[in-house]
Amino acid sequence: MTEFSEVVRNRRMTRAFRRDPVDPTIVDDLVDLASRSPSAGKTQGWHLVVLEGASTARFWDLSLPAEKRASFRWKHLLDAPVIALPLADASAYVDRYAEPDKARTGLGENEEAWPVPYWTIDTSMSVMTLLLGAEDVGLGALFFGVFNNEAAIRTELEIPEHLELLGAIALGYPVDNRSDKAQQGAGEGRSSTRARRSPDQIIHRGGWTSTPQH
Repeated sequence: MTEFSEVVRNRRMTRAFRRDPVDPTIVDDLVDLASRSPSAGKTQGWHLVVLEGASTARFWDLSLPAEKRASFRWKHLLDAPVIALPLADASAYVDRYAEPDKARTGLGENEEAWPVPYWTIDTSMSVMTLLLGAEDVGLGALFFGVFNNEAAIRTELEIPEHLELLGAIALGYPVDNRSDKAQQGAGEGRSSTRARRSPDQIIHRGGWTSTPQH
């Protein structure tokens, strides 16, 4: 098994996939791993709608209609054999914190009682764990926003209105050959050339206005 630091450093957003199917048990294992992410009150208030194989067209036909695909840069993103939609359930957190062991917090009153939306935070951490897990088992993955026709996608997939859709995850085996990547539009995104911030640029020890320590 790869060292954790290597998994983190090697993980990239994959934008071109082979069409080879992913064994459903691998998806199950990744979701089991993701379910071990931090969760307020162990609420685990998140869900995944998973589309596999030909069923992924139900997502793409609405989010990227055929007439828009000619100008789409990442054409082989559509070859990903798995599309998963992470959903956060705020009501699960309100219900959990209304239980006797949490009621004193007052967070079981309503969503507005929460200072930050832990349902979004927890679901996001689960997604990150899934992305790292995919890297660890040799899969490529891409998290991306659902910016088009969300309402239609919700209707098509019968997603309850109260669930927050965070985005979508494409999952599958990445195109490996460098020349194949160039041909299939698998190059890195435009943001990849931005410099990575150093710890000194991120850490504010002792307070916001503190001088970085070396």
